[in-house]
Amino acid sequence: MQPYSRRDFLRSALESALTVSLGLFPACNGRVPKAEVFIGKADDYSTDITSMLHAGFRELGVKDHEIKGKRILLKVNFVEPHKEAQHIVTHPAVAYAAAEAFLSLGADKIIIAEGSGHCRDTCRILEEAGYEAVFSEKRISFVDLNYDDWLSIENAGRATKLKSFFIPATLKSVDWIVSLPKLKTHHWVGVTLSMKNMFGVLPGAAYGWPKNVLHVAGINEAILDLNLTLKPHFAIVDGIVGMEGDGPIMGTAKKAGVIAMGRNLPAADATCARLMGINPHKVAYLSKAGSRLGPIKEQLIAQRGYDWRSVRTDFQLPDYIHAYRGLRLT
Repeated sequence: MQPYSRRDFLRSALESALTVSLGLFPACNGRVPKAEVFIGKADDYSTDITSMLHAGFRELGVKDHEIKGKRILLKVNFVEPHKEAQHIVTHPAVAYAAAEAFLSLGADKIIIAEGSGHCRDTCRILEEAGYEAVFSEKRISFVDLNYDDWLSIENAGRATKLKSFFIPATLKSVDWIVSLPKLKTHHWVGVTLSMKNMFGVLPGAAYGWPKNVLHVAGINEAILDLNLTLKPHFAIVDGIVGMEGDGPIMGTAKKAGVIAMGRNLPAADATCARLMGINPHKVAYLSKAGSRLGPIKEQLIAQRGYDWRSVRTDFQLPDYIHAYRGLRLT
């Protein structure tokens, strides 16, 4: 055995202290692990989004072997679709491009899925959202999670008092869960991005329309619990046209011209918040996620593609909405 010097002892004590203070992000060779987030620019939905997603995959190290033969669930946002209102739901061009990109990497099956929080008519939802053409590819199908068979799983987060979640059986049949939200403000939690988008996996047949059980339990805490329980694999945020003001339904269209991608949902959402002119540390569920799912600190997120500062466009945050107060990034 080599002699154990006082310097060795001090170094060991310092490393131990860092490990404790960093919680889920322990020191590794003296460095804190970073998440990576890719931002691509797109003027409109006629852009070659599939090629942009491939560029993002390359930058984020998504390899063929991770996807080949896998069943991929794309969780879109259909909260309350309306024709000619492309700022409310995930645009079909983004969903189709994501499906194409995963299929080209060898995915066996793509399932586009959602459990709308308001509308119960599946056919109307798909028609209003403009998704009919998306399903011309036989390897792309749709599942309405509101009416899927469900099973009970333990709540892994326990930020709320909910002991378990009822989740659709389809979620247990896939290999990757990909959150495809819209870039929007939200009048209860500040922003709704890839983490908040996961509320839509919970079946309305169990939780009702809207899913007020989660709101009563604590909406910020429920977002954290659900993501800790389901552990989504990837985020692709449709920010070509987003929503500002009284989101997630009553706000107005905001052209941001971006697609954001990442393996870590809190990091992707924190980056999206910044490019919206919002401080992610002031968003309650993101702040909580930073110590359990994160990182959300800017210095711990490696930027790929465009830097968020170069595409920043401040979203309207009306003062009369309490959740928006103090959110502005300075």
